[in-house]
Amino acid sequence: MIAVAATDRNWAIGYQGHMLVHLPEDLKHFRLLTTGKTIVYGRKTLLTFPGEKPLPERNNIILSGNPDFHVEDAVVVNSIEELLEILPENTDDVMVIGGGVVYHALLPYCDKAIITKIEDEYEADTYMDNLDEDSEWVCTERGEDREYHDTIFHYDTYERVRK
Repeated sequence: MIAVAATDRNWAIGYQGHMLVHLPEDLKHFRLLTTGKTIVYGRKTLLTFPGEKPLPERNNIILSGNPDFHVEDAVVVNSIEELLEILPENTDDVMVIGGGVVYHALLPYCDKAIITKIEDEYEADTYMDNLDEDSEWVCTERGEDREYHDTIFHYDTYERVRK
């Protein structure tokens, strides 16, 4: 699986149910990465999508602890074990897209992470695990700096180190 996230310098990903900053180029990048793929995310992340509906042109899987939670045009699973049972054998086309609890739970199953690193710090209440401080991960590619309204960001690729 591949984790896809936008983080600030402190690996923050959100505040009060919202993204930290709106970057149109990053949203296009996200769309390119995930269209035609399976995306896995939590119930709270669903609430941030337009109309609070699953994203089109993707196989949406929502991880929720609530067995009564159902969503049209998505598969809802109630545990990691249930998720792993329904995923294809080749999980290269499976993208973990948040939020913080889901990243933390599924990062051990990911071999790669594509991170939009925003070179700023924001007020936040939701974080992704800091891959720079995790000896199991290495940044294999740092993208070129991009700018949107004085916000500097770049796309970094991290890969799990095999020990």
